[in-house]
This record gives sequence, C-alpha cells and structure tokens, in this order.
Amino acid sequence: MRKLGIIGGTSWASTALYYEHLNRGISARLGGLHSALLCIESLDMAPFVAMQQSGDWDGVAHVAVEAGRRLKASGAEGLLIASNTGHKVEGAITAETGLPVLHIAEATADRLVADSRTRVALLGTRFTMTEPYIRDRFESRGISLASIDASWTREVDRIIYEELAAGRVVRDSQRKLKTLITELAKQKVQAIVLGCTELVLAVDTRANVLPVYDTTAIHARFAVDWMLSEEEQARAAA
Repeated sequence: MRKLGIIGGTSWASTALYYEHLNRGISARLGGLHSALLCIESLDMAPFVAMQQSGDWDGVAHVAVEAGRRLKASGAEGLLIASNTGHKVEGAITAETGLPVLHIAEATADRLVADSRTRVALLGTRFTMTEPYIRDRFESRGISLASIDASWTREVDRIIYEELAAGRVVRDSQRKLKTLITELAKQKVQAIVLGCTELVLAVDTRANVLPVYDTTAIHARFAVDWMLSEEEQARAAA
C-alpha cells in the first residue's frame, strides 16, 4: 500500500470525512483489520482563510508547500489536498515537493464522464465557482458549467466560510441550498457538483431533484484506488 499524505484542516470537518472515507475504503478492499496508511498535516484554518480572503495566494501556497514538504519527509508517496479551494495552489505544491497530487477535479471529472454528464452546476466557495483552477478541468473534458447568479455565489460562499467550515450545520442554510438546487434543475442541468468538501454536511446527496456528486467521497475513492494500485497489480501479475 502506498502512503498518502493529506494537507487538511481546511476545514477540520471535511478532513474528518476524508479520514473516515479513506479508512472505510481500504478496509472494504483489503478486509480484516486493514486501514489506510496516512500522514496528515492539519493546518490552522483561521490564518489560512485570512490569506485567501485578502488575496495573498503566495502566502497560501507557501503554507501548503511547507505542509507538503513535511508530509514528504514523513514518507508520503503522494499528496491529497482536502479542499477544492486549496487546489488553487496545487501547481506550486507539485512543483516544490516533486510528489504527485491527486487532483479532486480530475477524479470528479472522471466520474461525470463515466456517467455521461455533460452539463452540471458547480457549487463551492466563490473562488471555486468563478475561477479556472477547477472549472478548466471539467471544461477540458467536455463538461459545461451552468451559470449561477452572483447573489447565490455570495450566499453559498457565506454558508461555507461562516458555518460549515466551523462544523456548524444551520437548518435555514440547508433549505436555501435545496432551493438553489431546485432552481438549477430548471436550467437543464444534469447534476450538481458539491465543489466544496464541506457542502455534503448540508446537502443530502440522496434526496434532491438532481443527482448530486460529493467531491469529498469521490476524491477519497480515487485516493484509495491510487494507494492500492501497485499492490493489486502485483497480485494480478502473480
């Protein structure tokens, strides 16, 4: 099994989801008492988000790269950024650590293509919803993204940063997200992509008018495949 390094803490709530998904995935594949071989750098989110909000992405990259270097020193063979927004600095992490970064948008795009989804709505922080670092990965695979009103973009961003990232699930915000998904269904959208690793805390992936893709779960399954790929290839060759 390959050892995976996780850059987490952004937020701790979604990092906890990753830890559970990864260990359940390894246990299901290997059975018995097997669990995931992991090392985790859990960042303090408050100063990290302050840099994001002020536009200091060089500062964000520096913190993330240093975390990646520590994970490499701990024996990690690949890295996972437990945040869609954190993938804005994925290029710097890859370049400075020399380790593969398992990209959340690539994993999600694979699932969308496999399911023949060609038009989706992407929900996340305002950075993820409006900037190219996630959007381009979808569009390069022939997946178009529905436009979302700026007022909704601001509200989803607020729900993420003020509530979900702190581990708070507010009933009124759950209703708002359900209303948004219902509105998007009228735009001939085939599916909703939860492009923030905390959104699944507030959106029921099974009880909506559209199929809902949880990037946290998809990313974790992708990582389990990567962790076990060499071992399963060796078994097949034997």
